[in-house]
Amino acid sequence: MEYIDWLQWPAMLITVAAAWLVASKQLRRRNLGFWVFMVSNVLWIIWGLYSHAYALIVLQLCLGAMNIRGAIKTETDKRAA
Repeated sequence: MEYIDWLQWPAMLITVAAAWLVASKQLRRRNLGFWVFMVSNVLWIIWGLYSHAYALIVLQLCLGAMNIRGAIKTETDKRAA
């Protein structure tokens, strides 16, 4: 078994941790969750390239784009308030 096969497990754990952080009531933890999600997207893309899981790669790109969109909208809403 290749070492990169094991990358899916830290990617999964990081994704779960990111979801936990994003659900926090504390702004600092939610912001950290954004960056943790972005790291998980990169890890899943690396694993997906290795595994030829192209649907997973596209999914991670879409989720990353939606995450960035949400962060931009949050900043825009904060400035408007």
